[in-house]
Amino acid sequence: MIGIDLIKTSRMNRLIERFGDKALQRFLNSDEIHLVKNYKTASGFWAAKEAVSKALGVGIGSDCNFHDIEIQKTPRGAPTLKLSKKLIDNFNIIDTSLSITHDGDYAVAVVAIESTTTNKV
Repeated sequence: MIGIDLIKTSRMNRLIERFGDKALQRFLNSDEIHLVKNYKTASGFWAAKEAVSKALGVGIGSDCNFHDIEIQKTPRGAPTLKLSKKLIDNFNIIDTSLSITHDGDYAVAVVAIESTTTNKV
């Protein structure tokens, strides 16, 4: 399953300017917030989480919420995904891949999810 998302980084900048850390807490946990360097990084994380939900075919909601998805970094700085037990069990997930890129005013994320079966939800 593959998901992709695109976000205009100025949208995230406005959100952070208006709501500060509360904006980040809406979709990131404290470990993720520590990884955020600026609004462009936050935009990439938002896109990554949206891309996961799209790969699962459910969008962000009760079946998959922002806090079911955690973005981590490898020692070399590459983004990786840590998914909640709920997502792993409900969607029979066995592996994930994540790529985030930024260009100009946009952040894009692509997610690939390997599952043993089709969606149960």
